[in-house]
Amino acid sequence: MKKIYDPKREDWRLILERPTQTISDIENVVGNIFETVGQKGDEAIKRYTRKFDGANLESIEVSPQETEDAKDLISQELKEAIRLAKTNIEKFHQAQKTDRVTVETMEGVQCWQEKRPIQKVGLYIPGGTAPLFSTILMLAVPASIAGCSEIVLCSPPNEEGKIHPAILYTANLCGVTQIFKVGGIQAIAGMTFGTETIPKVYKIFGPGNQYVTVAKQLATKYGIAIDMPAGPSELLVVADETANAAFVASDLLSQAEHGTDSQVILVSTSRIMIDKVEKEIETQLEGLPRKEIAKKSIANSRLIYLNDDEAAIELINEYGPEHFIICVDNEDFYIKNTMNAGSVFIGNYTPESAGDYASGTNHTLPTNGYAKQYSGVNLDSFMKSMTFQKITKEGIRNIGNAVELMAEAEGLEAHKNAMTLRLQSMDQD
Repeated sequence: MKKIYDPKREDWRLILERPTQTISDIENVVGNIFETVGQKGDEAIKRYTRKFDGANLESIEVSPQETEDAKDLISQELKEAIRLAKTNIEKFHQAQKTDRVTVETMEGVQCWQEKRPIQKVGLYIPGGTAPLFSTILMLAVPASIAGCSEIVLCSPPNEEGKIHPAILYTANLCGVTQIFKVGGIQAIAGMTFGTETIPKVYKIFGPGNQYVTVAKQLATKYGIAIDMPAGPSELLVVADETANAAFVASDLLSQAEHGTDSQVILVSTSRIMIDKVEKEIETQLEGLPRKEIAKKSIANSRLIYLNDDEAAIELINEYGPEHFIICVDNEDFYIKNTMNAGSVFIGNYTPESAGDYASGTNHTLPTNGYAKQYSGVNLDSFMKSMTFQKITKEGIRNIGNAVELMAEAEGLEAHKNAMTLRLQSMDQD
């Protein structure tokens, strides 16, 4: 990892750059696949699955028997762990439910807001270098609580044309209605346009590599909503001399092993802590099965020393990390002043991996600086807020003249007339 000491503010943008390609680098590839899937449907899906995943499929939909068989292909211990995580995630997201909001803005004018589920949602679950069945918990659980009637899941198959049994088990447990063996850009395109087999959805959720991220952004041009631009994973840790260097290093490596384009950053007001963490990373890295992936990610990463907490939090908010771990004595200062972060983890005994799996918060979070304007996935992500109003004759009398004057001032005579006719009809009663 590159060490940086007391960087000047004018250099922050450069040192905080993500190791990602620009959209223009890959949008042509994404656009071509979208066009082909839109025109040729399942035929194109199967062709791209052969090309990118090496699987020659007769059917791209997972059968009920495959889902049933998956139950016997994972251990009882893993099933229990998944159920424990599901319970905690349900508790946290169930608590996010809100009642109808009702207010009488003036006598005779009643307004209220209610929430309705998005009927058809698509979940993208990466399955390339790691089968992220935990992401199903984070997406399908709130979708079920929200009341989404169709929950469609796409995940890439292996060369044998199979999806990891933990993905199938978790999807079935969480109420997913259909599962398809399709990954990457073609999965997003399939859910965007619909094919002979894959239903078209209204909103697409889930993380992925840079190609999937651009594909989701392209889907919005065809009237499909997305959760957020969630791309390569990232983590920033702020640590002082009170932190445990081994813990900090393990947290940094936990994100570095996600993919070669992941990024991790340590910000510290202690030079000694930076040196300790650097040594711990070197030691722990050697024992990781995904060492080569983590090494490439570490090459994209930074160890940054700053003189004081004020400068540190300013830099952190400028970066806007997906995951943010606070391991400092003055943790209240960072909690209070954190403005831009997807999810925050506080203290030496709150590893980011707890949030990834089982604490209850959602791990589908904004990356690439989008934490400055996007929230992570939550219950409301699967719902729409609808407003209602009901006006009585008394209300019309109270509000009518104001509406007429405003409509006339904007030159919208039909708007004014809609109110004037009602007022006149009441005068004749």
